Amino acid sequence: MTTPSSFNPQAFIELALSRGVLKFGEFTLKSGRVSPYFFNAGLLNDGEALSLLAQGYADQLMQCQHVDVIFGPAYKGIPFVAATAVALSQLHAKSVPWGFNRKEAKDHGEGGVLVGASVEGKKVWIIDDVITAGTAIREVVTILKNAGATIAGVLVALDRQERGQGQLSAIQEVQQELEIPVHALITMKDLMNYLDAKGETQALAKMEDYRLKYGI
Repeated sequence: MTTPSSFNPQAFIELALSRGVLKFGEFTLKSGRVSPYFFNAGLLNDGEALSLLAQGYADQLMQCQHVDVIFGPAYKGIPFVAATAVALSQLHAKSVPWGFNRKEAKDHGEGGVLVGASVEGKKVWIIDDVITAGTAIREVVTILKNAGATIAGVLVALDRQERGQGQLSAIQEVQQELEIPVHALITMKDLMNYLDAKGETQALAKMEDYRLKYGI
């Protein structure tokens, strides 16, 4: 497959389906909700898939201001941020420093939990796959702020566009609480548009029912 010149949501959805990253069916989530789809970005585990994802992140970052450093939360965010730095360089001729965190602090060598580019005094964009409850993002934001960074925003692959415990989605809660923008490459609405275009009426009906119950 030839990599398109700019990120294409439909091409990404089709690749995600072919890799088993995205599945339609019936899936019980940690919340107990029975979802008509499931998304596991950890299965973007070959060069073509990771390249397309990174291209999407890079394209999005080129539309953002204040991209001093990009940061990938351990562990899943590490390959995402590294690939995005490469995509920014190769596709946009923009060299952006990148870093990530360790799950446990290193007590020898340079020590600490942060690896890669310094974030002190920098505006940092966090790159991850999804925001489910927002716990992991809040932890990373705290780590970065403690290191002297300013959080410019968060990029994720998928916005599920569904409510958390209240009336807001996890992404909306993060945006409101932390006062930072959160952008997504694809949304639940994109998935529904894809199913509609493909004439997958049964799967689309299940998605519509789910969104009526839990959507924002």
